[in-house]
Amino acid sequence: MSGRRCKKRWQTVKHRSLMAWLQLNEASTSDLIAQAEKRAQQIVEEAKGTAKVEADKVVAGAKAEIDQEVERAKQALRERVAELAVAGAEKILRKEINASAHADMLVALKQDL
Repeated sequence: MSGRRCKKRWQTVKHRSLMAWLQLNEASTSDLIAQAEKRAQQIVEEAKGTAKVEADKVVAGAKAEIDQEVERAKQALRERVAELAVAGAEKILRKEINASAHADMLVALKQDL
């Protein structure tokens, strides 16, 4: 082989080797990117699951708090109705008993309720 031909052959071999290395490197890079994307998706799904659990806890806590507040409001309402009933009864008993006064007291009590 002549020097030029040998040099040309060497360049071709180098070029092919470089191209093979680049293809191999590209395949490895693609695999790494695919693995990274898969792991990122797993992390997102795990975060969604954790967020769902936490959101469910918050909602359950809020519902329990609302239920407690409703019960407190009902109890306060019962107490107020009892107070008004006693007050109305006191007013009725303090006045002389006549139909007109009794009816007026019941109307006033009804408006208070």
